Amino acid sequence: MAKKIVGYIKLQIPAGKANPSPPVGPALGQRGLNIMAFVKEFNAATQGMEPGTPTPVVITAFSDRTFSFITKTPPNTYFLLKAAKIEKGSTTPGKGPTVGRVTKSQLVEIAKVKMKDMNCTEIDSAVRMLAGSARAMGMTVVEG
Repeated sequence: MAKKIVGYIKLQIPAGKANPSPPVGPALGQRGLNIMAFVKEFNAATQGMEPGTPTPVVITAFSDRTFSFITKTPPNTYFLLKAAKIEKGSTTPGKGPTVGRVTKSQLVEIAKVKMKDMNCTEIDSAVRMLAGSARAMGMTVVEG
């Protein structure tokens, strides 16, 4: 018989740097889950990634106070900022100057990595979604 699911917890935690302080501790404590067990498992699961990479995680809490979790790929904005080699996006996108530039080939590379977490089936549509995100952050998308 399958275990009864009591809820899902969605968090974004830096890879390899989970600790029991907020937001992790309170979110798991609320459901009566073992915080230290999650911290150890999450850090072990993300140790292959670049330390500090923001990693979305969906934790499934069961009625017997056990849990399972799935890590997803980092957000589009993380990849776009990295590709453009800038710290943050524009505060006024669409107005004022652009803050950086990304090439179509960089978008294709990002799309290949993000594909399993995006709600599209073709690379072209994923690239268009990423290009929209880039423009919304005040970046220019150039050929190349």
